[in-house]
Parts: sequence; structure tokens; C-alpha cells
Amino acid sequence: MTPPSYPPKPSPGDRVAVLSPSAGLPGLFPRPYELGLRRLREEFGLEPVEFPTTRTMGATAQQRADDIHAAFADPEVKAVIASIGGDDQITVLPLLDRELLRANPKPFFGTSDNTNLLAHLYNTGIVGYHGASVMVQLGRPVAMDKLTADSLRAALFTSGAYDLRPAERWTDVNRDWADPATFETEPETRPGTGWTWHNADRVVEGRSWGGSLEIVSWLLMADREIAHDLSEYDGGVLFLETSEELPSATEVFRILRNMGERGLLRRFPALLMGRAKTWSFERPHSTEEGARYAAEQREAVLRALRVYAPDTLAVFDVDFGHTDPQLVIPYGGTVRVDGPARRITVTY
Repeated sequence: MTPPSYPPKPSPGDRVAVLSPSAGLPGLFPRPYELGLRRLREEFGLEPVEFPTTRTMGATAQQRADDIHAAFADPEVKAVIASIGGDDQITVLPLLDRELLRANPKPFFGTSDNTNLLAHLYNTGIVGYHGASVMVQLGRPVAMDKLTADSLRAALFTSGAYDLRPAERWTDVNRDWADPATFETEPETRPGTGWTWHNADRVVEGRSWGGSLEIVSWLLMADREIAHDLSEYDGGVLFLETSEELPSATEVFRILRNMGERGLLRRFPALLMGRAKTWSFERPHSTEEGARYAAEQREAVLRALRVYAPDTLAVFDVDFGHTDPQLVIPYGGTVRVDGPARRITVTY
């Protein structure tokens, strides 16, 4: 296992690859995608470069792997950003050339199904960035959330410590990308609730690992990109979040229980749990139903910790998952969780 190191950062004016390693949804929903590309150019000063499968639905795993290889190998491309997630990126992993990636380290930004590639890069020795897909965060109607934009700008262009802060307002309700009216007004938000701390009497600083809980469970089932020597994770900071599929509290507990039975959960003295997404088009929860769902998920996590990692410091409702705004978390980078000070600091 190669300890991850930070790849060189891009500068304004540089070219960045925009890939679809999971699903080619830019081909189905061009509005948020084109908006995200425009923001990359106009607000971040970067020149996005598309690859053959970026707008292609149904691209094969090999075609998507070829795009990843081409993006990392291109000396003029200084960073790689995912358009969006999907659900089958795990099929791309066996096709990746680890030595090619290791020889051409670049910052990679993506969330959700892109947890697969982030975990692969971690094991290749490259720090990645969990956050900021082109269609979702960069393509947000009217304007990016300031918390998201500030975090992304720091992750893209700076190196060093960055203090995360709770969102003053947030949302997890989506609108129809096929409807032009969606892009005429900003999403409706509601007041933030701050972070909730558990066992917050200590300071933990270590390398981060995790991502989408559902994808982590798939990696565990396939025994892919999981270290065989679990001491690799000792002293690290685990960060997990759940998706718009809204897994039940029972399912969340079972995944964490299996991580506990494997001896994985106790390796991490700190856990950051993303704010639970509580709404989907299939399950449009009311505010009260959503609050109940989030509370049940939190109790499921605490139940697993009580059994398998009772001393773990945990922070809930951190804004890095499928809700808006979205903070960027370095994947394999340094995260400091200061319980007494109620402070989370990441190193970009």
C-alpha cells in the first residue's frame, strides 16, 4: 500500500478533464451540465476538456477506463472532474492501469459512485477529493452555494488547512432537470441545524477514507479496493454519507455492522457522518418525515458504534454528501477533528 500524497494543483487558465466514469447523464440533461461547464470557465478560470464518453449514455466500462487513462496521461490536463455519479463504476476498476495513474498524479473530484475511483486512487497513492460534480454542484440553478464554491476553490487552487463550517441554510429537495423553469430560481433552503457531536472529548487527526456508504458496501462485497491488512486504516478519519436511494436505518446499521464484524469500524477513532439526504422523487418526504428519517439513521449509526467502536468520536450532519451545500473532503488527505473546540479542519 502506497501512502497517498497530494498531486500538484491546477492554476487558473489550466485545462481540466470533465469525465463521466459512471453515467453519461450530460447527454440526457444538458442544461445543468452546460451551466457547470460555463461556471468552470467564468467563475474558476479553468478550461474544461471533454472526452469521448463524457456525454455518452451506455458507454462500456472499457471505454470509460480509456477516458480516465487519457485524461490522466495528458500532460496539459491538470485536474479531472466527474460530471456526475451513477451505479456501475465498480466494473471500471479492474480495467484501470494503476501504474499509469501513479505516474501521472492529478486531483480528481467526484462523489457518490465516484467513491470507487477515489478508493482506487487512495490505494494508488493519490489523494483525491470527494465533492463538486459538474452537473450537481457546479450546475446548481442560478448560483452555486457560497459554502460549496468557497470549499471547491480552496481544494482546487490552494494547499494547506481549511476549516469546515456548518451550513447556515441547506436543502435536499431536487427539481426536474428536464424542466427549463428549474433553472430560473435558486433551490429553496431551510435553516441549518449545526453539527451534532458524540464522544467529543478528544482530538483525532488522520488520513480520511470512506465516501458513499452504499458504494463502500459494494466494495466490501466485491472485496475490491479494501486493504487486506486493516491496520492500513488505523488512526484514520472515516467519513460516510448516504444517497438519494434513501437506505433504511436498518440497512445502514447492517452495513456498519458488517464493517464492524470485519474489524474495520474500530480502526477509525473518528467518524464524520454526512447530513442525511431525506427526499427523493420516489419518496418525497415532508419536512417532518425527513427529520424522522434522519433521526433514525443517526440512531442506527450510534447503535453500530456502541457495539463495535464505543470510543469513536463522531460528528453528524456535516455537509459533504448528497445534500446542498456540499463541502469538499480530501480522500486520503489529512483531516483533524477537534472535539473540545467543535472544529473540523481538512488539509487540501
